[in-house]
Amino acid sequence: MERLKNVIAQYGRWSPLNDYIERIEAYKTTDFSLALENAKALLETIGKEICNCKGIEPEQTITINSVLKKAFTAIGYQNDDVVTQISSALATIGQKIGELRNTIGPTAHGRQLEDLKTRNEKVDGFTQNFLIDVTSIIACFLISAFETEHPREHPPQESKILYAENEEFNDYWDETYGEFTMGEYSYTVSEILYNVDYRAYISELKTYTETKEEDQCPK
Repeated sequence: MERLKNVIAQYGRWSPLNDYIERIEAYKTTDFSLALENAKALLETIGKEICNCKGIEPEQTITINSVLKKAFTAIGYQNDDVVTQISSALATIGQKIGELRNTIGPTAHGRQLEDLKTRNEKVDGFTQNFLIDVTSIIACFLISAFETEHPREHPPQESKILYAENEEFNDYWDETYGEFTMGEYSYTVSEILYNVDYRAYISELKTYTETKEEDQCPK
């Protein structure tokens, strides 16, 4: 599922899905029913998240097939689009994954001991790989399509203050803590703080400024 991992890495909001991927990969060879259960949950989560972002609330008892169809609609595909026909087919595959999960899942409707032993034998290795690959394809398609049509807006980055703009604070910090010498090289501590940990520099600058203002206030 490397392709899906790359898509998730590209769009950070989907990073919690990595928990599903880890379980799918862990159970794929040891207990495929659990891998399939997480594959179904992964697709449902993506579909419901897309619907939620678009203000569409799926019913509590909705099937995975309906969730995926609603997700495709939420993204903005019209019924006459070729991609909608494809998405319907993918949603149907998602539904079949859910049905198969109910067939071989260890907790579905309770099972006899012999059924628990042999449930994973109902799906051969080729089909297992196909189902996991399809899950990855559907997930990549949904996430990429949604992010392309509805990219997340990032807040404007705060402009970084210049080191030279705070000469008084820099002098105070250097007088307090001195310099750092390494062989033939020597650096002031204010320089080091600014370049190594900018947030800490800003925090100390703020404290210095506030303390200075308090000292200047009439008692």
